[in-house]
Parts: sequence; structure tokens; C-alpha cells
Amino acid sequence: MTEKISRRTFTKVTAAATLGLTAASAKRVLGANDRIRLGFIGVANRGSQLLTAFKDHSQAEIAGLCDVSEASLGRARERFGQDIECCRDFRQMLQRKDLDAVVIATPDHWHAIQTIAACNAGKDVYVEKPVSITVHEGRKMIEVARRTGRIVQVGLHRRSSALYAEVAKRVQADLLGKVTVCRCYHLSNMYPAGIGKAQPAEPPADLDWDMWLGPRPLEPFRETIAPYKFRWWMLYSSQIANNGVHHLDVIRWMTGDGEPVRIAAMGGRFAVDDDRTIPDTMQVTFQTAPGRLVLFGQYEANGNPALPQPGYCELRGTQGTAYTSDSVVRVIPEKGGQFQDHQPRMEPTEFKAEEFRTEDHRVANLSLTSQHAGNFLDCMRSRATPKCDVEVGHTSTTYALLANIALVTGATLEWDPVKEVFTNNSAANDLLHYEYRKPWKLDG
Repeated sequence: MTEKISRRTFTKVTAAATLGLTAASAKRVLGANDRIRLGFIGVANRGSQLLTAFKDHSQAEIAGLCDVSEASLGRARERFGQDIECCRDFRQMLQRKDLDAVVIATPDHWHAIQTIAACNAGKDVYVEKPVSITVHEGRKMIEVARRTGRIVQVGLHRRSSALYAEVAKRVQADLLGKVTVCRCYHLSNMYPAGIGKAQPAEPPADLDWDMWLGPRPLEPFRETIAPYKFRWWMLYSSQIANNGVHHLDVIRWMTGDGEPVRIAAMGGRFAVDDDRTIPDTMQVTFQTAPGRLVLFGQYEANGNPALPQPGYCELRGTQGTAYTSDSVVRVIPEKGGQFQDHQPRMEPTEFKAEEFRTEDHRVANLSLTSQHAGNFLDCMRSRATPKCDVEVGHTSTTYALLANIALVTGATLEWDPVKEVFTNNSAANDLLHYEYRKPWKLDG
């Protein structure tokens, strides 16, 4: 079976819309001993993990829960407190004057609308990756965050890794020589049944399906979409945006690259027979301005390792090749090839996370997600730029979004990172945003 991912799947939309959310200029002033009161929008899978991460910090108070699923709300209340105020509509939460920030862990197609509304309501925001589902949304999020002066942290939690921070400095200081090729992969053998197949059905009685869909077209509920399998539907997510953006962000951090300048992608549904509308096999090549290729492979019909050394990412330089993971980064020396001196060009090197831990042992023993949450809380008090500011998250997310557009158009695309438009394909530019279903809009 071979099935190309269609343009219709990518762009299916309805009419543009309006949404009125009143901006709140006033914000509670935090005293030195005040706990930071947080509302959580989306409390199921990743939301539940973030609740745990923020609870690791005594300065944080879980003060509100919001989800379109009554069952998810019930499970969160059981774990984190029966007295916590709950709601089903995030707009109710944003009207609360007693909340200092919101933590957003909803499906990808909601991130932009909710982040912008929260900034306009005077709340700081921790929003999960990917930042947005369109490039236009991501740029609008940056503009509104800057205009309102809100702290917006993106949940690319490896940005809080002291190990990666140190290695990034060294790579950019020529540790590996000139890096010309980087590779990363999402691997999972989902053959033959994948996410399965399901017929349209009535949504569960406790789920507000219309609210779950939000700005996306009105579609029948299927068990292969919600609550988690939406990540295999192009209308709501994709695996390069879900998982790949983590690795692409690390690569971009190591090299110091901005957005790519050329993108090509191939792939389709080659083996897995399920309801998905994204590929089971996909290969993307990005070219960046300094002269570098970044390769991402999504292999969901086979799962054996794709890199010759353990690690999430490979960075191939003229002097050495690095393999990155959260616990250790290994550097393998390069040797000269044809017509060159064949001796190793450097000593093999390992960088271990434990060598770069903060002196605060309590923080050092927290997960990277908890450390990232702590950075957000600290920046709320200091008003300093967080480690994964919204613009950082937008740039890394843009890689994933451009890859999906390249796949759909079947074209090698030239990208202007300053104007954020394609310079050689007008049809691709049409995919940089879509018309929202009523009554939703970017209220920026």
C-alpha cells in the first residue's frame, strides 16, 4: 500500500471567525514570598506530567484546572486536590484575576489561540511544543508576547539541560570543526495496524467534542483521534512536530542555526494500514544558511537504530562527530580521507550530564521538565527571558511545519527566514495559515 498525503488533508478548513476575549491590563504583583498561582489548560497526558513537574516547586500553587474532558478533570483532581477550581472552557480560566500564569498542554491546533488569549488577559504562559500548527500563528504569538510583556516559555525542556548548554558552546567554538550534516529520527515500528481504524461515532458523554475541535473543521468523533491519537492526523498535529521538533531544536541549538533556507521532503503511507493522515515513512532534508544539511527521518514501519552510535542526534563535523543524549554526549574523532592525513584529528571525548549539574543539588536531581518549569517560575519573578522563549520555540517549530508543507506540495521549497515566505512556490505560501472555524480567531 502506498498513499500520498493529500493537500486536501493538510488544508481542510471552514470560514474565518471572530472571538472576543477582553484583554486585562492589570496583573497581580508578586511579592518575594508569594506563591505563583497557576492554571492548567489540558490536564490529560502531557498536562498531567506538567502538573507533576510544577508541583516539584514550592513556589508554585496549582490553582485551576481546565479540560474539555470531565474524566481527565476528575483524574487530575484526584491526584492534585479536590478543592482546585475547575472549568471546561479555557476562557473562564483566563477571566480569573487570581491566576498569575497558565500552563497549556492542549492539542497543537489550540496552542496559538490560547497563548495569545492568555497574554492579552495579562497571564504569563508555559506552552507545550510545538508552538503552533502554522507559521503565521507562531509569528503572531511572538508579536503578542512582546506587545503585552508576557513571559512565554515553550516546553522544549532540553533547553534547561546544563549538558546541552555546555556542548552547544563548544560546538559553536569549533569543537567538531565545520559541521556539514546533522541527522535525527523518530523510530517506531507500528506495522501492521498502527493507531487502528474506527468508524465515526458519538463522542463520549463527558467530552465536549466541539470544543476539542475548536478552530478546525467540524468532524465526527473517532476513537483514533482523541484523546491521544490526534498526533497521527495532519489537521491536528504530526510526528515531526510532536517528537521531531525536540531533536531538531537540539541540533539547531548546537549549531546556532536559524530557520532553514531550503526544504525537500518525501514520504507517504507505505506499509501501515490505519486511519492516520500523516506518513508512516518520511525523509526530510533542510539546508541552512551557513552551509549545512539537517536530515530528519520518520520511520514508523521499522524501528531499529538509524545512527551508528547511541544518541538522539548526530552532528558530523570535519574534525569529529557528536552523538547527543540527555545523559551523555560522545564525540568520535574524524580521520582524513582521500589525499589527506589519515591520523585522528582529535581525541575521543565524552561529556556527561553529571559533570555540569547545578550546585543546587535539589534542582539537579529534578527531571529536565521540572527544571524547565522552575526556569519559567524564576523568570516570572525576574522578568528575564526564559531558556526557551517563544521565539526560540517558534524557530524550531518552523522546521517541522515547513517539512509538512514540502511533503504536501512535493516541491523543493526556497524559504526566506526574514519575511517567512516561500520565494519559489505560491501554493506553498497558501499553506502557511488556514481559515478558522467560527467563532475562533487569533485575537492579537
